Amino acid sequence: MQRETMTMNRSHICFVALSASLFAFGAQAQDTSRAERMRAELDQRFAAADKNGDGRLSADEAKQGMPFVHRQFAKIDSAGEGSVSKAQIAAYVQAMAAERGKSRP
Repeated sequence: MQRETMTMNRSHICFVALSASLFAFGAQAQDTSRAERMRAELDQRFAAADKNGDGRLSADEAKQGMPFVHRQFAKIDSAGEGSVSKAQIAAYVQAMAAERGKSRP
């Protein structure tokens, strides 16, 4: 009886560990999928807003095509170059998301 209980406990522990692993994997896959969708949307919106095709957005281009970027332009363009790249926008959005994550309990 004691041996059967130990085997059942081990089986239960293995099942719980496997379930937790699968749950974590599923959550990670959802995060990856969401990140890919967000990246694709950024690519599309950036390309549409970049009217002169130089790979950077001026404040005017951002105002017309990416209002959020325009509102945050000075923060994104921290070096004061007068334009922002897609990589700078992505980095700013990631930093904001990380900050929001820290403030959640």
